Amino acid sequence: MEENIYKDLSSPKSKEFEKLLNIEFSKSQISEGEIADGTITKITNKLVFLELPGAKSEGTLDISEMKLLKEEGELKVGAKISVLVVKLEDKKGDLIISREKARKLKSWKQLEKAFENKEEVTGMIVSKIKGGFICEIQSSLCFLPGSQVDLKPLKSVQHLMRQPQKFMIVKCDKIRGNIVVSRRAILENMKNASKGEVLSKFNEGDIVDGTVKGITDYGVFFDLNGIDCMTHINECSWSRIGHPEELFTIGQKQKLKIIKIDTENKKISTSVKMLTPDPFETKINDYKVGGTYPATVMKITDYGVFLSLEEGLEGLCHSSELSHTKKNISVKKLLSLSQKLEVMIMEIDVKKRRISLSYKNTQPNPWKKFEKEFPVGSKVEGTIKNITEFALFVSIKDFNLDAMVHYKDISYEESEEDLKKYKKDDPITAKVLECNQGNEKIRLGLKQLLPDPLDYFKDKKKKKDIITVIVLEALDNGIKVAPDGCPMKILIKKNQIAIDKEDQRTSRYNKGDRVDCMLQDLDLKKRKVSLSIKMLEEEQTKEAIKRYGSVDSGRSLPFSDLPKTLMKKSKKEEK
Repeated sequence: MEENIYKDLSSPKSKEFEKLLNIEFSKSQISEGEIADGTITKITNKLVFLELPGAKSEGTLDISEMKLLKEEGELKVGAKISVLVVKLEDKKGDLIISREKARKLKSWKQLEKAFENKEEVTGMIVSKIKGGFICEIQSSLCFLPGSQVDLKPLKSVQHLMRQPQKFMIVKCDKIRGNIVVSRRAILENMKNASKGEVLSKFNEGDIVDGTVKGITDYGVFFDLNGIDCMTHINECSWSRIGHPEELFTIGQKQKLKIIKIDTENKKISTSVKMLTPDPFETKINDYKVGGTYPATVMKITDYGVFLSLEEGLEGLCHSSELSHTKKNISVKKLLSLSQKLEVMIMEIDVKKRRISLSYKNTQPNPWKKFEKEFPVGSKVEGTIKNITEFALFVSIKDFNLDAMVHYKDISYEESEEDLKKYKKDDPITAKVLECNQGNEKIRLGLKQLLPDPLDYFKDKKKKKDIITVIVLEALDNGIKVAPDGCPMKILIKKNQIAIDKEDQRTSRYNKGDRVDCMLQDLDLKKRKVSLSIKMLEEEQTKEAIKRYGSVDSGRSLPFSDLPKTLMKKSKKEEK
């Protein structure tokens, strides 16, 4: 009868049996991927047999897995343990279960919940790896970065190894199986909690006692009943200081004034200078603009010096206000730290807490003194300090001033070659041509002490005056001459040597030849003199024709056309 049921599955009895079987399966209390509680039915040397409610067959666990989990001592028939249902039925029809995976899944769920709720978890540091440590928390392995072990870097963590510790989960990635924890976050929370309790006892404006704990470039850290507070360098003193070490040492006791409490970040800002009155409010009225006061050099920079008038009152003396004469010299070469000197107050800005000072205005002005003792036109002695390609620079004796002699003021020839006649440290006497205090400029001249060659022409102001000159040099473009009795050198251009181009040869003249020429142009203001031999010949020809004959005279003689040609040329020039 039973055989017929299995052979004919389409029979009513077979269908009834299938229906009953499905109903039984539907009563199963387990499904794949879930954790279920099983009962141990049998234990062998290698396997542990479990019965799960609703399962068609028993599941088995390898005894080595239980030993790895250190649970072999808890195994006994009838005991219940949680396992993960990996597969309800494999190809062989066996139930596949795992105790280790169940524990991991259960642990993950607990850790995820702790991460979402920002709850603390307990675990142990079990090993060290690159960049940090491995922690075991609820059967799960987590990563602890080295920076998250403590509030400060530790040389050794041996005292923390395999000891129960509190951690905060900072990252939980189930897909990648990655959990990152922090011990530092726990410590910071504990510290902030205690900080908050202490902070509630203080108010802004309170005067408290602190102990110097640390000194940096930007300020001082004080210990205030177990809380760190900072005094910025600007709050250390009303006076300017280079470094807090000038005022404080480690372990020093100091009264402090609380100026700010940051409850959110658990920070306290304090001040030392606020314990005393602000000198810009109480003492600044004792100082007036234009007044002269003693001061002490406190700090030297490239752009000037800071000077202290008194405690808390400091001003800047710019490098341009240090000396009347030394402009391009290093400030450190002029003044030194702690040096005492008299300064003049140029400006006071209470709002910006600025005082502008001047040192040079307390010293005699050498420019005014020079102008008074050596007005324009007077003689002055000096020493050549430097020679450039266009001028001599002269140091004036007893004044520490520099003056310039341009090459055009060395001689009346106004040649750059004149600079080569002088050497550094040569003493010279010159004439003052200009003294400008505003631009701090003194201009001297050497040629102005010599007779002016143009004086020779003062009586010869008319054009066409005849002058006798001495040939100095024959050049390609003309001849260089000097009027007889005058040192001035004048160039007679090649086209002004003769009327005919054939005769305009400079080789016709030798050094020392005496030649008559005519004053072609004279401008004393522009110092311009032009001489011409050609012009003299033309005038002489005109005069000869006028006196001794007409244009036709001498027509039968050789070169009979010369007078006619000269006459035509003369008429053209007159037009």
